[in-house]
Amino acid sequence: MITVTESTAPSAGPLERLSAEGVSIWLDDLSRRRIESGNLAELVRTGHVVGVTTNPSIFQAAIGSGEGYEEQLADLAARRVTVDEAVRMMTTADVRAAADVLRPVYDATGGRDGRVSIEVDPRLAHDTRATVAEAKQLAWLVDRPNVMVKIPATKAGLPAITEVIGLGISVNVTLIFSLERYGQVMDAYLAGLEEAAARGLDLSTIHSVASFFVSRVDSEIDKRLTVLGSEEALALKGRAALANARLAYAAYEEVFSGPRWLALAGARATKQRPLWASTGVKDPAYKDTLYVDELVAPGTVNTMPEATLNAVADHGVISGDTVTGGYAQARADLAAVERLGISYDEVVRRLEDEGVAKFEAAWQELLDAVTKSLDSKGVDAE
Repeated sequence: MITVTESTAPSAGPLERLSAEGVSIWLDDLSRRRIESGNLAELVRTGHVVGVTTNPSIFQAAIGSGEGYEEQLADLAARRVTVDEAVRMMTTADVRAAADVLRPVYDATGGRDGRVSIEVDPRLAHDTRATVAEAKQLAWLVDRPNVMVKIPATKAGLPAITEVIGLGISVNVTLIFSLERYGQVMDAYLAGLEEAAARGLDLSTIHSVASFFVSRVDSEIDKRLTVLGSEEALALKGRAALANARLAYAAYEEVFSGPRWLALAGARATKQRPLWASTGVKDPAYKDTLYVDELVAPGTVNTMPEATLNAVADHGVISGDTVTGGYAQARADLAAVERLGISYDEVVRRLEDEGVAKFEAAWQELLDAVTKSLDSKGVDAE
């Protein structure tokens, strides 16, 4: 349900301050109703929203409801398309329309913002070749310069990121949980830029963000801290996710000031910005703006679900950079978690596996819902 309308658009105060600190505000949601009602355009005009991210769960919620998709579903059924084709026709239509809404932002920021992301089929997360093929197809289907193709940061996804960037396609790398994997993602991006340069492509047109997931880290580690139940363990609750993200930003600063990057920067390449994802607070004991207020740093993106966007607009506390001064404490917090016997490596592996599985399940639910809709119109979707 859309709660932000023209009459209830978020206050510019905290959101304006967040933007002024160098944080790009993206909306982590999309639906045809949001586009056609003018709500997305209104958020861009008044809510400081300068980008949109989607994922299989978002499309499952939007298309699964059927609202706004009836006419296109009827046309697709009449054409006797497969369910996979039907889903891609609907999702790319929404992303194309959203990209048109965001195009003025894209033009005004030289391609830095005004971006709309669409994810490769999550069932391909462990298949490099298929991921590359899907990314090329999605870029072609959407056919907008401000689209970003989302590729998961799995082991198979890393070489796909390099190849797709090397072809000149902008990429949103998703499902990053660990600092080690984040380092590999940045390396994959730089390698892709080097391939693009070797092809003679204009590096200034290639953009990327690295979506570092936040709240799920706290959810998993807090659960284990609660089981331990000691005073020391309970005192660490709600600190691991912020520590992890802050150390990711430290890694970003290091990579994008090194000699390899500087050579690419001389060829007009753009930095791969950290994007804070999964910023909706899962634990009601925490302030609902926690993963926005405490992750303010220049050159970042924060993609928010609508509830978080509204909460920040209403009572967010934006008080300058809350990342770069906290590296020592971040290292101490993660070290303290390890000392209690909670394995960081095991946690982040589990979160990556679960993240891929959740998106696969949402995609299958979407396929099932569309199959049912097509069948109801008297046409076999298979």
